[in-house]
This record gives sequence, C-alpha cells and structure tokens, in this order.
Amino acid sequence: MNLQPPSATNSWTALSSLALPVGPVVEWAVRDDCGALVLFNGTTRDHAGGREGVTRLEYEAYEEPTLRRFAEIDEAARGRWPAVGRVALLHRVGVVEVGESAVLVAVSAPHRSDAFEAARYCIDTLKQTAPIWKLETWNGGSAWGTDAQEIRRIEEVSR
Repeated sequence: MNLQPPSATNSWTALSSLALPVGPVVEWAVRDDCGALVLFNGTTRDHAGGREGVTRLEYEAYEEPTLRRFAEIDEAARGRWPAVGRVALLHRVGVVEVGESAVLVAVSAPHRSDAFEAARYCIDTLKQTAPIWKLETWNGGSAWGTDAQEIRRIEEVSR
C-alpha cells in the first residue's frame, strides 16, 4: 500500500487504505515531452441508483490479482496509444466517506486526444475488469455490489 510516486518507471499502480494523493499523482504524471495530462478523480457521492443519503462506500479487493490487472490495463493502454507517457491507477480500499477520492486515473501524453482516450479506456477497463467490491451504505440500509457486474477480461472491453 505504498503511496510514494515511483522514480524509475512511467507506471504507478496502488491499492491503499490511505487517502489517495491527488496532487502528487498530478505532479508525477507531468513529463517534459507530454503536453497533456488527464486526471479522473472518482469520489464518493451522496446518492446512487435511486438511493438518497449515501454516507459512505467500503471497498475490498484481492490485492495481488488487482495490481496485476492494473499492470495489464496500463500495458493495454500503451499498446493502443503508444505515445502515452505516464499512467497512474490508484484505488482505495476500506471506508471512503462522501467527498473522498475512491479511484484516481492519470494519463499523460504528448497530445490531448491520446491522453483523454487512454484515460477513459483505463477507468472504464478498471471498473469492468478489476476484482474490487463495494459496500454501499445509505440512510436505511447497506448492500454489497448494488451496481455489481461480472468481472470481464481486458480483451472483452471495447474502447
């Protein structure tokens, strides 16, 4: 659960029970040869799927398979957009209160089109393929996987 930016690589993947480091991710993702940086910061909101009063989410993940999947997503994105510079995929585990970051995806590239497309691919693929589960708590109840979907292989995700 190390949240220190890597120094010798262009990929940063992590699961953490600590607050996600939005500023350091942005700073790390900037490269001199990349004029575009796209950050997706998924936060816990106060409602979901007809349920008002969401108070928190709680995430669980199988660490080793999840981090392996994050690396595969990174590799697949670089295969589709070879100009991509840096990719960060970080996800919280444990309790995430309303307003806190649950997932960060950052992609830098020389041009905005590659950065936008690769970032969209990374978050969509992460949501569809990573073994991460969510307990949602709202006024009046809680449930695991209220929006659950079958975990898919990366090759099954279209861009």
